[in-house]
Amino acid sequence: MSRRIFTPLLLLLARLTHPDLVRSVLFLKAENAMLRKRLPRRITPERRERDRLLRLGTPLGVMLKELVSIVTYRTFLRWKSGANGKRRTKCVNRHPTRKPEDIRLLVIKIGRETGWGLTRIVGELKKLGVPKISRSTVKNILVAEGLDPGPKTGEGSWDEFLKIHWKTLWACDFFTKDVWTAIGRCTVHVLFFIELHTRRVHIAGITRNPDSVWMAQAARNMRMLLEDNGIGPSYIIKDGDKKFTPQFDAIIESTGANVKRLPRRSPNLNAYAESWVGAIKREVLNHFVVFGMNHLEHLVCTYAAYHNSVRCHTGLGNRPVAIASPPPHPEIRRSKEVACHSWLGGLLKHYERAA
Repeated sequence: MSRRIFTPLLLLLARLTHPDLVRSVLFLKAENAMLRKRLPRRITPERRERDRLLRLGTPLGVMLKELVSIVTYRTFLRWKSGANGKRRTKCVNRHPTRKPEDIRLLVIKIGRETGWGLTRIVGELKKLGVPKISRSTVKNILVAEGLDPGPKTGEGSWDEFLKIHWKTLWACDFFTKDVWTAIGRCTVHVLFFIELHTRRVHIAGITRNPDSVWMAQAARNMRMLLEDNGIGPSYIIKDGDKKFTPQFDAIIESTGANVKRLPRRSPNLNAYAESWVGAIKREVLNHFVVFGMNHLEHLVCTYAAYHNSVRCHTGLGNRPVAIASPPPHPEIRRSKEVACHSWLGGLLKHYERAA
């Protein structure tokens, strides 16, 4: 049937002049487009049909781009290459589960966590089984993320120092509060230590006169606390306050810790201690007119116990210091299931499930 139609069509085209031939081709292309709209989007020719298209289309050369419609021109060239005996090299992914996006994220992860240069990252990727990645690719990924592709130099930043010694790094500092006594108003000094990793606070002493003798005794009390609890900080950071005497440093260093003095006018380097001072003043001390040393000691120790036991901390994932993870409980359906506990006349509050 197709042969009876195709042969007269060829005879008709042979009799036409060039302008008539062009118009006929345009008519056939329009008719072919109409028919294609009524067929499935993807048509897979059989082997015999493919050979026929190759035989008729190869002599047309580049002109075939304007004619071919059943497949793309690139597909036709691939058929032609296979028919000429040229085998196309197929790209084999040795790691089918590893995607380029995964490799990019891996480069960023290594770069952020280590600060290594691109050469060392390339070596680490080879060790992990990712050999087919160039230095320029790693460099482009690091630069796009704002990371330095060069090798790490210098002593490192303060942030890196904190992360390295995080679990054994403490800080100490003073804050003051005006207290009314029988002889009038006086300024009282409070010395405290804070564990940076856990945010736990230890009150070392409260005094009106933090002289060298008092500072030495506060250091001995702190040394006893460390020894009794088996705590061994590697570093204790402090500012350049003159109240921190050489004797104080020597007693603290006898526990095995290194006392690191911070540069002048750099409170941001002791940010955790400064943050705790701001918290106790905002949440407690600014709400009271303090009468006497005992009153101040009660306020400070109560807040320290509240801070160390039930207060939630953003840096710890909004959980208290004393709780490693929230306990598993069923969903609360009624407000009566929650009890409120308060300290200091209701100034500090804590909520828990009712017994």
